[in-house]
Amino acid sequence: MSAHATTDPATLDPDPDAIAGEVVDARRREMAVEHLLFGTIRFVAARHPELLDALDGSLDHLWDKSEGTARDDEAVRAIARRFIKSLRAET
Repeated sequence: MSAHATTDPATLDPDPDAIAGEVVDARRREMAVEHLLFGTIRFVAARHPELLDALDGSLDHLWDKSEGTARDDEAVRAIARRFIKSLRAET
């Protein structure tokens, strides 16, 4: 066997703790990005209320990147609508 042999990833058992840690890290990043983006949109919309109308009008172009039965474009749009509704309530 050569010194540069690779391990077949299919034969490795995934470490549940490592996977859980990755999921937690991804969720924390998502929460941070949502907070910063929401705050930015709130700031800009307070000065340019037409921004919320433009965002609302763009939702037909929003889609779920999942594949197969997990894909639900309308669920993604519904989440975006809730964000916009919340932003409208604040302005």
